[in-house]
Amino acid sequence: MTESKEKASGAAVRIPPPVVGIVTIVAGYLAGRVFPILTDFDLPTPLRYWAGGLLVAVSIGVLGAWPAWLFKKTGQNPTPWSETPEIIVLGPYKFTRNPMYLMMVLVCLGFGVMLSEAWIVILTPVLAVALYHIAIKHEETYLEAVFGDSYREYRKAVRRWI
Repeated sequence: MTESKEKASGAAVRIPPPVVGIVTIVAGYLAGRVFPILTDFDLPTPLRYWAGGLLVAVSIGVLGAWPAWLFKKTGQNPTPWSETPEIIVLGPYKFTRNPMYLMMVLVCLGFGVMLSEAWIVILTPVLAVALYHIAIKHEETYLEAVFGDSYREYRKAVRRWI
């Protein structure tokens, strides 16, 4: 793909990243039914729902809804394959370049805690690696092609995850 085509389109992301997160949670849950492990991973029932639920809720609010609102406020589409007219550096983008992907990882962990399913927790790092290969590396290539030095400076100042 030439630079002008790369700039005209969005990042070369072909699989919607939320699908990967959902597949991870479902696969971990099903693996736990077929190959149960770490049966003493179980937290007391009210505690696991509160702890996992709080992690899911805070992650969605701070790392999902807030970035989505910033995209809407700046007139951008949050889908990674859409054109990006400007880099957002406000809110959670001050401490992570990928708040929505970080949210997916934390939501996965939250579901692992709520469901007391060790397989979901074990598969969470696999989700992070998959998100990098499916989306993040393509977005970074696209943003560097479009914004050049300005994106490189942002990348130096803000970590990919946290």
